[in-house]
Amino acid sequence: MGVLNSVENLSKKLLNARGVKSRFVETSVATHHVYDARGRGPLPTVVVLHGISSAATPFAPMFTRLLPFVRRVIAPEAPGHGFSSEPRSALSPETLNLAMLELLDGLLDEPAILFGNSLGGAVALGYALERPDKTRGLFLASPAGAMVGEPDLRSFLRTFDLGSRADAKTFLNRLYHARPWFAPLIASDVKDLFARDAIRSFTSSVTPEDLFSPEELATLAMPIHFLWGQSERLFSPADLDYWKRHLPRHATIEEPAGLGHCAHLDSPRRLAEKIVGFARSV
Repeated sequence: MGVLNSVENLSKKLLNARGVKSRFVETSVATHHVYDARGRGPLPTVVVLHGISSAATPFAPMFTRLLPFVRRVIAPEAPGHGFSSEPRSALSPETLNLAMLELLDGLLDEPAILFGNSLGGAVALGYALERPDKTRGLFLASPAGAMVGEPDLRSFLRTFDLGSRADAKTFLNRLYHARPWFAPLIASDVKDLFARDAIRSFTSSVTPEDLFSPEELATLAMPIHFLWGQSERLFSPADLDYWKRHLPRHATIEEPAGLGHCAHLDSPRRLAEKIVGFARSV
């Protein structure tokens, strides 16, 4: 897949050479690629969960900075993403949550801090609701899943219908604090990513019932750090307002300047420092 594919393959080789292991793990949904790295510190295991059409590799500059402080970093890839196989059946919120439930149940040997960005934030929340005993804490960076009505949800999901390179460039610009200079180089690749069957299947199957109700969020008893950069341009201010109103009172909500939807791309060092601070606090 052009430039992105070449960068991802090279990055994987470099990570493996640095001791970040690649594993392939079976679930009932797919064969998943997982980065699994032993850390050198005393803090809890951190699980890194990526967003739609993304993968674990773009988080490497962030998660490798965690290794001096934590016992382990696990970065799995969803079905049809990264180096994971295509799902054996249509990808939907239900099959994605089943896959990640099976995957993390098999990988975790201690309660972990779940870090999730965008759709990865929704996956982290779903796992925490199902497995509170395995969730040491939640660090959510611009998570998906705020409850909206059907018309607003359909309008948002049309964001991912990238019909041209120009659409892809516009989409990329919404992900970053500052416009990325390389957007024209990868626009065609991003357009092709969103045309994949797994992505289209997922976006066409999401319903309001898949979003998080106030009652569900109120049951989250573990420590929560919620980050929503001031340069967030993918989700709406109404989404932020929903999280502020319905996350438990013990959640810490942070709105830092200089970070957008993908804080791990804007400043991996800064985000890693925040995650380490959170890990120390729990």
